[in-house]
Amino acid sequence: MADHTEEDITSVLHENRLFKPKSEFSKQSHVKSRAAYDRLYKKAEKDPEGFWGELAKSELHWFKPWTKVLDWKPPFAKWFVGGTTNVSFNCLDRHLDGPRKNKAALIWEGESGDSRTLTYQDLHREVSKFANVLKNKGVKKGDRVAIYMPMIPELAIAMLSCARIGATHSIIFGGFSAAALRDRINDAEAKLVVTADGGYRKGGVITLKEKVDEALEAAPSVETMIVVNRTGTEVSMKKGRDFWWHDEMQGASAVCKAAALSSEHPLFILYTSGTTGKPKGVVHTTGGYLLGATITSKWVFDLKEEDTYWCTADIGWVTGHSYIIYGILSNGATSVMYEGVPTYPAPDRFWAIVEKYRVNIFYTAPTAIRALSKLGKEWPKKHDLSSLRLLGTVGEPINPEAWMWYHAVIGGRRCPIVDTWWQTETGAIMITPLPGAIPAKPGSATLPFPGISAEVVNKDGKKVPPNVGGYLVITRPWPSMLRTVWRNPKRYKETYWSDIPGVYFSGDGARRDKDGYFWIMGRVDDVMNISGHRLGTMEIESALVSHPTVAESAVVGAPDEIKGTSVCAFVTLELGQSPSEDLKNKLKSHVVKEIGAIARPDQIRFTDNLPKTRSGKIMRRLLRDIAAGRESVGDTSTLEDYTVLAKLRHDDEA
Repeated sequence: MADHTEEDITSVLHENRLFKPKSEFSKQSHVKSRAAYDRLYKKAEKDPEGFWGELAKSELHWFKPWTKVLDWKPPFAKWFVGGTTNVSFNCLDRHLDGPRKNKAALIWEGESGDSRTLTYQDLHREVSKFANVLKNKGVKKGDRVAIYMPMIPELAIAMLSCARIGATHSIIFGGFSAAALRDRINDAEAKLVVTADGGYRKGGVITLKEKVDEALEAAPSVETMIVVNRTGTEVSMKKGRDFWWHDEMQGASAVCKAAALSSEHPLFILYTSGTTGKPKGVVHTTGGYLLGATITSKWVFDLKEEDTYWCTADIGWVTGHSYIIYGILSNGATSVMYEGVPTYPAPDRFWAIVEKYRVNIFYTAPTAIRALSKLGKEWPKKHDLSSLRLLGTVGEPINPEAWMWYHAVIGGRRCPIVDTWWQTETGAIMITPLPGAIPAKPGSATLPFPGISAEVVNKDGKKVPPNVGGYLVITRPWPSMLRTVWRNPKRYKETYWSDIPGVYFSGDGARRDKDGYFWIMGRVDDVMNISGHRLGTMEIESALVSHPTVAESAVVGAPDEIKGTSVCAFVTLELGQSPSEDLKNKLKSHVVKEIGAIARPDQIRFTDNLPKTRSGKIMRRLLRDIAAGRESVGDTSTLEDYTVLAKLRHDDEA
């Protein structure tokens, strides 16, 4: 991360609306009141090891108890030292002794409308069989398995099978290029790859196996590839290396005992791509990670036995690891998994799925909410969304106007919204409202989860006063934290623990208001230095989106001889609105009215779409390059639609 020597970040967004939990929701929730939250938080502050140790006992199954809750040699942590457990056992076997064995674990919906339901018993059988397939192919405890798949049940089966035998999985998002795939396989030295012939996306077929074939031309560690027949696409199979999933599963035994693994055994590596250089392999281990994912799933989503829960993320990202599979299944809940995009074959696909499966809890990205709100209320209005009782957001800060649309149109003004802040590195949700206990403010992630010590500090690590922007840090270790960067402890230390010594620096700017609520201001890398003031992009974007003509915006800094940096806003308009010079001026005035003259955009560029990753994050780095008139460098293989970039460049040159 960059060296932050400038003055602290100026906070300019002001939002005063408050939404209290409804009393009937609070009465039945796991954490019922602000007083109950405060008690939990204080208990954890006073005795963090006692707090986490108690939860680990009550929430997880252990083969052997630990001898020490935490071994902390900054910045390296070990949790539940000496204890043995198994993630697959916690997600499956422990639910088979009672009525849950016949309960739906996974409800899967394919993009083309096909569907499958796997009960806990079904999933346990499939996972045991595939675990035996892995063993038959020579995969042992500690080996790495790369998984590059569409959003199909076999992806969940593969990851749970790895966890069962102690193989460390590395799930690589199915949108990555062959080169990005090769780099990740080589860094982890994966022994086996699980993939599919292809997957469906927007009605077309994405070929996956041919990308793996290309990657394996320069990936010597891989001995075996297992291929799921998803689309029926013709693929070449290399004799002795490539095997069909269905052929291997046919003869496999359905009995495979879950391995008793050390709490610190590496469960998975997940690569986060930097703008330059080698991707970072974030390492998560077994006991601490599972505890974080399990208890946050239970308290944040207020999970109940009868709930049908749906997180729309791709399992290739950490959100899918923690909140489609591990945290949800560990609680014995029903998790919906969807293969396709939100707008195929029509813009109401999400709402059709909510209605079809009577989804109670819905967790998605602010980008999806903004994109769907732009398409109008008539699409959600076609569907009965009355089953919903809780909504959530993840991935980036949600601007207040998108929050209000989500609350009114999707939640019918009755569902609490949990706006969750966390990262690949944190493993589990860190700052969030507990829905029965904490009143929400649109755009704020509210308060730290009990047991998480978060602060906003200046560059010297000193706490800043209320409503002053600063750097978001975590001051104490937590169970689901990353343990290291794969085979690179030096990079782990330098990236996360050296910018502000003694604490974990998240890379995000934030402020706390007078009530102690956190407002995340976006990546510090996205902060702009305007005439000596450091402004976060998220706040200016929120001001723009609060104008009735604007559906979405992305703000970046462009080089400016006088100010150092000027504010450049890329704006997507609501349907039916037309770009004009007059509207540009109105939007600039609107930002001044909402925030102040300091934040007035110097340029406003209208665009039909913004460059986004397939997980829905706006690629501001590419917009910064366009605003500066330079060529883009770094990995663009996760870009959802390359034509967006080409059009922006063309408009720039016109």
